[in-house]
Amino acid sequence: MQGLFASAMQSLLTTRQESPEATANPVMLAQAFEVFSSAADSLQHSYDVLKGEVGRLRRELELRNRDLADSIAENERMRARLVHILENLPCGVAVVRPPLELRYANDVARRLLASAAASDNGAEPIPAPLAQLLARIDSTATGGERVWLIEGTADSTAISITCAPIPGSKERVVILRDITAQRRAQEQVEFSKRMKALAEVTALLAHEIRNPLGSLELFAGLVRDATQHEPQVSEWVVHLQAGLRALSATVNNVLNFYTDAPPTTVPLDLVTLLNGTVEFLQPLALQRGMAIQWMTTESEAVISADEHRLQQVFFNIAINAFRAMSAGGILTIGLARESRDGTPWIRVAFEDQGVGIPSEHLARIFEAGFTTRQSSPGLGLAVCRRVMDQHGGMLEVESIVGQGTTFRLSFPVLGAENERRSGC
Repeated sequence: MQGLFASAMQSLLTTRQESPEATANPVMLAQAFEVFSSAADSLQHSYDVLKGEVGRLRRELELRNRDLADSIAENERMRARLVHILENLPCGVAVVRPPLELRYANDVARRLLASAAASDNGAEPIPAPLAQLLARIDSTATGGERVWLIEGTADSTAISITCAPIPGSKERVVILRDITAQRRAQEQVEFSKRMKALAEVTALLAHEIRNPLGSLELFAGLVRDATQHEPQVSEWVVHLQAGLRALSATVNNVLNFYTDAPPTTVPLDLVTLLNGTVEFLQPLALQRGMAIQWMTTESEAVISADEHRLQQVFFNIAINAFRAMSAGGILTIGLARESRDGTPWIRVAFEDQGVGIPSEHLARIFEAGFTTRQSSPGLGLAVCRRVMDQHGGMLEVESIVGQGTTFRLSFPVLGAENERRSGC
């Protein structure tokens, strides 16, 4: 196009130079104008094509810029989601760069490792516990859980640490989990297994000991009868019987606590049972220089009970009373009838003159293992509570420090509940 326009202009100039007269020739002017118009049209067309191409490129660029902006925004959203996920993971995540520089740590990792605040360059000094552990782990190591125990607190904190290299980088990802509770639960399971095995062995030993104790108690009674005319020997027999009966009570507590067999209940006269209990407890009272006062106006009080387990309850409460009193103290045992919601019950009370039980201990005295004496296993009152629950009875305690303690045991009268239900 440019060549055509240039040729027409050159032809016009040449003609004008050769023949000035021809310049005014209308035909030649028309031809030159026609060439000029054609060149202008061609130039306009090229300009329009170029303008269209520029517009297309602009639109394509805008589209690509918009796609790029969308991609950047999506990447930012994805990054924000990943950061949100990392910050809310239940485990700690940290990125470590050699030699030992902490590049990133989420909140859990910071809390577990007590990380220092970020420095000016965005990196953080590696926490000492992690540094000590990572120094022992090869930089190419992957997988394999290590456990780091952080001391210095009330209970040591156990942290599980797993490392993995980042492909194409010298940095490592470190996963941290607080497994303190998990380890404690595992230790508790192991402790429960050991306690169960110990309970089985203890119950077996107690069972094996109880039979010889019965024989020793029998022979002690025979020695007492044969030496009644010898006061000194009789005193020795009293101490012997007291020790045997205290040991027997401890053995029976172990058997009752670790035995799940239900009680064998039969009609039982509490008056007769308490008469035998007082007689059995006399050597323990005499050994300590104490006395037992047994009072009741009832000639008979029949309930449904397991004689041996109920007698063990009476022994435990009485032995605790003897331990709480000093020489000269009196344990008063009383039996009386009472009414609960219109139903006849029998109440047995053990009242001592001991030191009393502090109020902060009253709520725990029936817990197995709770004791204020180092030599006691703390099973006596726990057995009492269990046996009373098995009999459908009630066990109440009232204590005044410095004055004494009273245990009240209440039992439904045999047949009374059935009579109440039938409307008799």
